[in-house]
Amino acid sequence: MRKLVLASALSGAMLSLAACSGAADETAETTDTAEVETIDDAAAAETAAVLDANTATAEQLAALDGVSDELAAAIVAGQPYASVTDLNAALLETLGEDEAAQVLVDVFVPVNLNSGTEEEIRLIPGMTDKMVHEFEEYRPYADMGVFDREIGKYVDEAEVERFKNYVTL
Repeated sequence: MRKLVLASALSGAMLSLAACSGAADETAETTDTAEVETIDDAAAAETAAVLDANTATAEQLAALDGVSDELAAAIVAGQPYASVTDLNAALLETLGEDEAAQVLVDVFVPVNLNSGTEEEIRLIPGMTDKMVHEFEEYRPYADMGVFDREIGKYVDEAEVERFKNYVTL
């Protein structure tokens, strides 16, 4: 009889704990969702940080580090750019290679994944020889999901998201 009472008490305690842990799981789930939204917001902010040189205004450009009012006006005067190589050539008229590369971190003409040249791909900030090869190897890209999956084999998710700031289909 004692064993039955003890078993009943333990069963009741386990049910109570299970019910409490279910509530904790819901709370954790809510927190996890909030964290995901924060991460998504950060990715969106990073995406917004890279300006398209073909649509950026002189005011937006002048607000960036390394971009003077004169350079901002010159970039706007050259719009539209057929490719990032054209933008880079315009930057090199007044800046050194390192300075131009730094501007390309924040101002870019997106490279078409399916038709971009090797020279255009190499201008993507942080691009390596291996990644140039991988970008070209998986052509044609049917959609950005293919890009995420294939390039994600070589770099982490954050780097894939960063690359997406500089490419288009």
